[in-house]
Amino acid sequence: MAKVAEKEPIVREIAEKIDGAQAAVLVDARGLTVAQDTQLRRQLREAGVVYKVYKNTMMHRAFENTDFAQLDEHELLNGPSALAISKDDPAAPARVLCKFAKTAQQLEVKGGVVEGKFYDAQGLVAIADIPSREVLLSRLLGSIQSPIANFARVVKQIAEKQGSGEAQPEKAEEAPAEAPAEAPAEAPAEAPAAE
Repeated sequence: MAKVAEKEPIVREIAEKIDGAQAAVLVDARGLTVAQDTQLRRQLREAGVVYKVYKNTMMHRAFENTDFAQLDEHELLNGPSALAISKDDPAAPARVLCKFAKTAQQLEVKGGVVEGKFYDAQGLVAIADIPSREVLLSRLLGSIQSPIANFARVVKQIAEKQGSGEAQPEKAEEAPAEAPAEAPAEAPAEAPAAE
């Protein structure tokens, strides 16, 4: 009975962490050096991902009756497992872990559940290629601003062209204004012819 009482808080902790989570990914981190593990944990923390090593039996109990029970159904809760959980960005755990696994061959991405759907290691690699929310929003904003900026440039060019076209008629108007000044000089020459 004492063992059950000791395990219950850990199961409750896991259950709280996965409650409302967008994604959970299991990895086998055996063989990572302390420096690599520290670097991995820092990258996950910066991405807003909770990462912790738990016993498989504890995760099995916490996953019961949740979408994350699929991890147990696919027999991923074998051997040492670390759990990466994200409540905000569904692709964040896969993105960080798959990128890190390229440089640290010892890190094995087992599989995960993203937005209620199970993905194996290959599926998570595909999810890892999805840009972050911030990158997608900046691309969207850029695509919205681009036509507006192009339209503004065209309007400005048209305005400049019309502005330079209006400057020429002003010069033309000045020329006739000078012509009448010469006309009175010619008028006396015409007057003697009339006499």
